[in-house]
Amino acid sequence: MTKYTAVFRRDGPWWTGYVEELPGANTQGRTLEEARENLREAVVLILEANRALAQAEAAGEEVVREELAV
Repeated sequence: MTKYTAVFRRDGPWWTGYVEELPGANTQGRTLEEARENLREAVVLILEANRALAQAEAAGEEVVREELAV
């Protein structure tokens, strides 16, 4: 499991959050817990979308895909 750094900040009645290591992973919620859950979902969706884009770009090419543990 890879761990990321989530940063949350109060913005009026909302909480906003983002992941320092993953550009584009940001969200908001009415509560801190809602913002946390929304951010987890955003990270999953971003990783899935990036994987699909990378696979589409490499279609028809000889590639090696392997797990990278960090």
